[in-house]
Formats: sequence, structure tokens, C-alpha cells
Amino acid sequence: MLKRYAMVAVPVLFALAAACAPKRSYTTVEGVMLGTSLRVVADVEGVGTQELYAAVMELDRQAKASMSIFDEGSLLSRINRNETDRVDAHIAYCLRLADSIGALSDGRYDVTVKPLVEAWGFAGKERTREPNVDSLLEFVGREKVAVRDGRLVKTDPRVQLDFNSIAKGYTVDLLAALVERFGACNYLVDIGGEVRCRGVNRQGGPWRIGVETPFDGNMTDGEYVQRRVRMTEGGLATSGNYRRYYLDDRGRKVAHTIDPRTGRSAVSRLLSVTVAAPTCAEADALGTMFLAMGADDALAAAERMPGVKVYFILAGEDDYEEYVSPAMQELIMN
Repeated sequence: MLKRYAMVAVPVLFALAAACAPKRSYTTVEGVMLGTSLRVVADVEGVGTQELYAAVMELDRQAKASMSIFDEGSLLSRINRNETDRVDAHIAYCLRLADSIGALSDGRYDVTVKPLVEAWGFAGKERTREPNVDSLLEFVGREKVAVRDGRLVKTDPRVQLDFNSIAKGYTVDLLAALVERFGACNYLVDIGGEVRCRGVNRQGGPWRIGVETPFDGNMTDGEYVQRRVRMTEGGLATSGNYRRYYLDDRGRKVAHTIDPRTGRSAVSRLLSVTVAAPTCAEADALGTMFLAMGADDALAAAERMPGVKVYFILAGEDDYEEYVSPAMQELIMN
């Protein structure tokens, strides 16, 4: 099962790079991308910081113009409003990957979830006090859309797509491809904590990426780190319900991860999911899938996928509990 999604999901965007030269000087670019933090550390040569930054900002513009649900003029927003049915390469790729991850999810991962996410107040719209979940579920379901000859065909015009569970990771992959085109052999690219890396850091060792402690309201951007992961290749993404949430009128936690089967917030004692995968898009989507499953089903699913690299942080009676899959063990730093 895992092999099947991996074969489908790994993009063909990245050409094989030439053999890398010995370690060179590193360039760092920092700023804002996709409305969140950006950091690029790469051993590009002959490329100024301003030139690299300008190229990164152009990629930011292109990604938002294609896949953003917050930009009313994006292609995805126009598709959702039925103003066009044309899809570009970015949207077509994300749909294919969503299908391959969705096949593993028992219905818990579905990018047609936007009407539900919006009703609960997590898609840039004011939340509905008591969403009519049953009526919204009538036009949620990946089987209700298909791409044919470059066009998106909907069985119901009310179907809408939300790529927030995959687009950031996918853009991280595009950013990695960009620095490779600039000649980087060793790099780490990071958009809002989602990462893709290759090679070694300035000290010649593996890249080290922190996994935050998932207490409610942790907005400190790395001040509280539960574990660190060491990597020399691939993507890493963490999903959690400890930042984007609110308490409803009854004091119940409503988090941004929505279970497409029930139409309701997927809140369980599974607090954080970190996934390492060949691409950051895969890691991003798988992280959302496991989080939507809840603790028991996510643990069972991970056991059925022997090659999956996951690190779960769960709420215990007095402290956090952790699950590290066998394939992830070598990446976790003690």
C-alpha cells in the first residue's frame, strides 16, 4: 500500500543534479512566503542574495496565484466559484497526490473539504455558529471531481477544493527545485516549519529540524522543542491542532483539521504528527491524514505501513506520550 502511493506521489519536477563539489559557502535568505516565515540556506555560488530572494518571491507569487483559497483572484478561487474549469500543472499535481494519499486514509483525507473548513471558520471566512453539517456533506467527496483534458469536471457545482493540506508542502518542493537550478548541492528550505533538505549543513553534518512541543497556543516559533530530527535528504512536515483552534460556546475545542466523513473537527489525544517523506508535499498530506484519523486509528494505520516515517506526540495522563515508527527511529535525535 505504501509503495503504491509513493510511486504515484513522487513528482518528476526534480532532475538529477550533477555530482556536488566539496562544501562551499552558504547563502541565507529570510522573509515571508505564503503568508508565513521563509528561510533558505543553500550553497549557491555566483548568485547574490537579492537575486535569489527575487526568484523566491516570484515563486511565491506564482504559487498564490494558482493554489491560494485566500486570494479571490487565484485560479483555485475562480475554479471554486465556477468561473473557469481550466486547471494548471500545480492544481493537477496536487489532485493526483491527494488521490494517492486519500486512498490510504479511509475517507479521512479529502481536498473537497473546503465548505466544511469554511463553515467552521478556518478558510478566511467568519464561522457559522451552528453549521448544517449534513447539508454540506452532500457536496463533499473526492469522487465528485475529476480532471479531464485539462479541465475540472464537477458532479455538483457547489464542490470546492482546499489545498491548504498540501500546497505549502508542494511549494517547499518547488522552492527546493529552484535552489537546485541555482546550483545548490546542499540546502535547507523552510516555509512555515515545513522543510525540504539535501546534503549537509555549514558544519558538514546532517540538517537538524526541531519539532515543537504541542501545547495549546504555542506560537513561539521554535522556543519550545520536543525533539529534533536529523536529515540529509527529503521533506519533513508537522501537523497539529495546537495553534489553529478556538473554543465554542460550550467550551469545546474546535480545531482546523476537519474529518470529511463526519464534517466535524478531528480532535483527539493525538496532538502532533511529524512525517518524513521523499517530498514535502507527501509529508504535508500524510500529516493531515494521520491527524484527521485520531490517535487510535492513526497508530493502527502507521503499524500497517511499515515504511512510513512518522513521529506522533500524544496527550498522556500526566505528560506527553510519543510514538516513533521503526523507519523514523534513525532520524530522531535523543
